[in-house]
Amino acid sequence: MPSSMPRSIAIIGAGLAGAQTAAALRSHGFTGHLTVLGAEGVPPYDRPPLSKELLSRTEPLWISDDLGIDLSALADDVRWDDPATRLAVSRDGVVTEVASSDTVSSDAVVLACGAEPVVPPGWEAATVLHTFRDAEALRAAIGPGMRVVIVGAGWIGAEVAGVAAGAGAEVTVVEAGAAPLERQLGGTVGAHLVPWYDAAGVRLVTDAPVEKVSDDGVRTASGEHLGADLVLAAVGARPASHWLRGSLPLDARGGLRVNRAGRFLGISMPGDPAGRLHADALERVWAVGDIATRDHPVFGPVPGGHWSAALHDPEPTARALLGVDERPADPEPVRARLGLAPLRSHAPYVFSRQLGHDLALFGVPSPFEEVALRGDPSGDERWAAFYVEHSLHRNPKVTDQGHHVAHVRAVLLVDSPREVGQVRKLMNRPEPLVVDLEKIVDPAVRLRDAVL
Repeated sequence: MPSSMPRSIAIIGAGLAGAQTAAALRSHGFTGHLTVLGAEGVPPYDRPPLSKELLSRTEPLWISDDLGIDLSALADDVRWDDPATRLAVSRDGVVTEVASSDTVSSDAVVLACGAEPVVPPGWEAATVLHTFRDAEALRAAIGPGMRVVIVGAGWIGAEVAGVAAGAGAEVTVVEAGAAPLERQLGGTVGAHLVPWYDAAGVRLVTDAPVEKVSDDGVRTASGEHLGADLVLAAVGARPASHWLRGSLPLDARGGLRVNRAGRFLGISMPGDPAGRLHADALERVWAVGDIATRDHPVFGPVPGGHWSAALHDPEPTARALLGVDERPADPEPVRARLGLAPLRSHAPYVFSRQLGHDLALFGVPSPFEEVALRGDPSGDERWAAFYVEHSLHRNPKVTDQGHHVAHVRAVLLVDSPREVGQVRKLMNRPEPLVVDLEKIVDPAVRLRDAVL
């Protein structure tokens, strides 16, 4: 942790994570020089409405209106369109080179540089949806009779597919996997989402990797040509960290491994040209949001990309950077032995409105975990999926009634708005959620009565 209060801090990124970081720093007593470097040329706005409300919200949801955070009032130097191009970190400080050929010197840096959409080589004819300008272009193009092919049945692909079909477009979603959201939710749960596409008037093509994207459509690996007036690439996003290569050691996805408090750990990948930082230099580098793979007291290392990370992680990071909390990176059992109160933690959270359904995901699903369903996904009623520890026979704990006891790694709620708040509280605790497995799958049993 820092040995003294920094006199100057640079925040790289002017999105939600950057705005939240600036607000947290000021609220916890930072009076030094604060610089914020943006890349889009506009103040911070919230990205989820770009796809969920593509046609109904024609203006960005500005963070200043939504959360009341005005970066211009918080920072001494705000550059909306002068992105960082290189970072040099030493024991004495941080020097950030920017696109305008200027340099920004600071005692510490908080990397909140967000993400960028993945566009495979040769897909130049495809459009993407990441910025409000992308949303404007897509909104202007979509209309009745428009042939739209969306590559990827993930969060963005499904959300846009439903909106476009509702506007009268002829929509086809092409997915390389066997089911929608297979990478995010696993094949068992993803298979239950397949009927949603047909019900929404969307054609879904699975097990079909795209080989080529052109102005008139896409060609799959099997040779099928899907004609289109517009192709949307929605195959994922990665940290916008290309400018850091050679300066800091990045992980396999282009992110930075940070501890629970958000401080960079200095871990490098084999073959990375960036060397290890001195311990005195490490305390100067912090990361939040998409770029940060952050240690969580329950879920372990959690890759960035969750909207909740940009919203919540800046608070504990600012407190740790300024020395407000004592030993903020220590595990809770260690903190308890030292007589320190637990630190607040938040489970990763994703919310999606797609194809006429609402999804809320808490935690980190894994294909190696078993799925326990609460309710019937084939019906019209709400249902939920609980991702519990794999191989229950290796954990033979049972209740007094002989029911299996399971640790929950993630919970997916479908069309269950009344249970979102309750599940959020359960998953945000600093210890794993433990449940009676037989009770948790019975919709007639209240959730709190299934928690052990």
